[in-house]
Amino acid sequence: MLSAIADQARELLERLKELGDALDLESKRSQIAELEEQVNQPDFWNDPQNAAQVTKKLGALKSEVERFENLQQRLRSIVELAELAMEENDESVLHDLERELAEAEQIFRQVEISVLLSGEHDRSNAILSITPGAGGTDAQDWAAMLARMYQRWAQRHGFEFEILDYSEGKEAGIKSFTALVKGDYAYGLLKTERGVHRLVRISPFDADKSRHTSFAAVDVIPEIGEDIKIDIREEDLEIETFRSSGPGGQHMQKNETAVRITHKPTGITVTCQSERSQHRNKEVALQILKAKLYELERRKREEELARLRGELPEISFGSQIRSYVLHPYKLVKDLRTEVETSDVESVLDGDLDEFIYAALKKEAARKVNATVNEGASERHSKP
Repeated sequence: MLSAIADQARELLERLKELGDALDLESKRSQIAELEEQVNQPDFWNDPQNAAQVTKKLGALKSEVERFENLQQRLRSIVELAELAMEENDESVLHDLERELAEAEQIFRQVEISVLLSGEHDRSNAILSITPGAGGTDAQDWAAMLARMYQRWAQRHGFEFEILDYSEGKEAGIKSFTALVKGDYAYGLLKTERGVHRLVRISPFDADKSRHTSFAAVDVIPEIGEDIKIDIREEDLEIETFRSSGPGGQHMQKNETAVRITHKPTGITVTCQSERSQHRNKEVALQILKAKLYELERRKREEELARLRGELPEISFGSQIRSYVLHPYKLVKDLRTEVETSDVESVLDGDLDEFIYAALKKEAARKVNATVNEGASERHSKP
């Protein structure tokens, strides 16, 4: 048992080293030094708002680095104590070491999550959009099933799920759907859901009961804060108003409270009909448009960096990421991670965490490999 404890602690140390590479601890230590220098300036507290932001960021960085270093030291101590106990054939420390290892594993999981969700906007709220593919009523019904799936997932995590745009299909389902998912790390968790989702089933809308394949595209972007400035010229906007078609009271459905904004240079269209007033719907629509324009530029930069590195982007909006088969057998399979389950009903009821975390871990591993490869290239290029 002592040897097993030592082996498990060594394995966690190896995995922790990989997480440390992904965390880029040296960069964080440099940031801490820079922020501490700012805090020590005589005029630092002259701007209370900036001071609060700096001290908050400094505290978060210190906490992150200290938690990593403390865990690393704790695991090393477990290995050393287990090895010493084996040398002295002392089983009396076994229970204490088991407890220590269990606590270290729990902290490791917390560190792992903080690494998986360490992106610039991962802690932000998420703007979730669902668009049915070609295929008429079946595709629109599939889009509605996905909207319900994500709403159930959000409820499981205690997130607020606010429907911003809801356009019903002619017979069933939805023609378009946008929701704001509010909660800590909502975007970080949902970002891997971006892509095309495929459904295979016996169509409930086909009198011949034939098997149909339907597609729906899911897009997820972070809600951006007021501190991020996006310049939008008034002449670049086409603004329309219409009656709300989604769930709502008589006031919303009788008056032209819904707003549709088209950004002419990019063709991006945003609709909001969740609020009771046209003015408020316009404000929300503009905020979503800013988030979409910001994300558009961010993805362009990502693709350019990938091309410079000689890589292909891991995912594009048009990529098929997951298949849901209801007939002739039952299976949900993620095409990126190979994670699969036959419990389709639970997945469609919001049980998505296994798929989400597998995709996050794969992305973290890809980033670690990219960092290692870049470091190796730099070493080889030096004379």
